[in-house]
Amino acid sequence: MLCTAALVAAADRLYLKDGDYQLVREYQVQQDRVRYYSTERSEWEEIPLELVDLERTKKDAAEQQAVAKQETKIVEEENSAIRAEYQQVEKIPTDPGVYYLRGDKLETIKIAELKINNSTKRQVLRVLAPIPLNSKATVELDGVTSSNKVDGREPEFFFRLADDESFGIAKLTVRRDARVVENLSVLSVQREKIVDEKVEIVPTFKKQEGDLLYKIWPEKPLDPGEYALIEYTEGKMKPRIWDFSVK
Repeated sequence: MLCTAALVAAADRLYLKDGDYQLVREYQVQQDRVRYYSTERSEWEEIPLELVDLERTKKDAAEQQAVAKQETKIVEEENSAIRAEYQQVEKIPTDPGVYYLRGDKLETIKIAELKINNSTKRQVLRVLAPIPLNSKATVELDGVTSSNKVDGREPEFFFRLADDESFGIAKLTVRRDARVVENLSVLSVQREKIVDEKVEIVPTFKKQEGDLLYKIWPEKPLDPGEYALIEYTEGKMKPRIWDFSVK
């Protein structure tokens, strides 16, 4: 029979005063002895109370419980973040494009109209522009700043691609009344045009959230200025971009 003052507790280790310990599932203090369930031998055993270091056993059990509680909290927070991101992804339209989440509000960023400037004339970039051989040109956006202003310097975007192409965040250069997306050099090689494209791509993190759907954000806070998300095929000289401005 257990006395009314018996202590029943869960523990991993039942410490002894000689420094050794028993691996246990639980233990009970019964007057002058301790009864415990050995996890090594899968049976109940007893040991004199005077040989057991109860204070160390209680302290170790409390520390283990604190660690388990913290780990549970971390897992719950991670699961909560996963559920929140899943809910965000569910809001993304199926149409290709760029979507910016401002707080809980999803904003669609319109695709920008690009123009090509070869110093002699400027025209909308709908097809490969007739750039003279052995010349230079730039792909530009009208205006010195974007109407799409983002909050903070580490904006996060959802990018649903139209096709399996390269994409990223580009830093734009403000020049006179326009923003330069890329610089082009066109050379004549055996009667063919060889186009060398130079775009300043910002280092980013990318996470695939679905079929042709990605979440993208900068590795480091962006400096104030003009930027754009760009979708392109190298050598095609016909990028699709969605511009934005960092305050």
